[in-house]
Amino acid sequence: MSSTKALSQSLPNQVFQFSIRTWFIVVFMGQLIFAYYIIRLYGESGLQLNFERWNAQTTHGYIAKDLMGNVFFGVHVFFAAVITLLGPLQLIARIRKLFPLFHRFSGRIYLGSAFLISLAGFYLAWVRGAAGGLIGSVFISINGLIILICVFFTLRFALQRQLDKHYRWAIRLFLAMSGVWFFRVFLMLWLVIHQAPVGFDVETFEGPFLNFLYVFVYILPQVLAEIYFITKASTIPSLKFVTSLFLGVLTLGIVVGIAAATMGMWLPVI
Repeated sequence: MSSTKALSQSLPNQVFQFSIRTWFIVVFMGQLIFAYYIIRLYGESGLQLNFERWNAQTTHGYIAKDLMGNVFFGVHVFFAAVITLLGPLQLIARIRKLFPLFHRFSGRIYLGSAFLISLAGFYLAWVRGAAGGLIGSVFISINGLIILICVFFTLRFALQRQLDKHYRWAIRLFLAMSGVWFFRVFLMLWLVIHQAPVGFDVETFEGPFLNFLYVFVYILPQVLAEIYFITKASTIPSLKFVTSLFLGVLTLGIVVGIAAATMGMWLPVI
């Protein structure tokens, strides 16, 4: 009886941990591809002074005679590469344990990059204008505010050595910083499913689906983080199984979105 009870308690935990690890590995690999794309497209063209190539994936990349805007865009994509590479590393327990100095040093770079990329994002959204118009600018700004709040509390609890709270806010920050990446992945997943731009206009980049997607990638992840914390601490097997099932479906969708974004959006321009 005792072994059966122990199994009934350990199996949900094992399934839950497996679903979390699988989700994280998939996201990590997808973000490495995204970082490679950023470096190859924006980094190489910047070093070659071929700034017009910045417009391969955006109409707001390089604008002639707009020195300030171009600088902010360059800062934005540079730190996008930094946070995409460093973000997942901050959450890997083995790295934190074996290389604490690296964790602290890279963590400072990560937090500083998150702060600067948010400021650059505000400028680009409200001075240059976001691709999604006013609604896009509003949600990008909401994402920026969430990032700044997460940066503040992640740093605060690290300095206070409240490591459990620090880790929770680091997870929230990682999810907030991944919002732009999630947007691209789930947009491509949507296009794969429908084989057409359903629910939005490709010219104005506005529409009900994009409004939903803004909420899904910028705000909902913070809710999902709380569900993760609750589920992790829970002893209710059904909660762990349901959360694991949801994560499994979500991970499958992310895999498809990454493949579509890689083949249809990122690799063709590099």
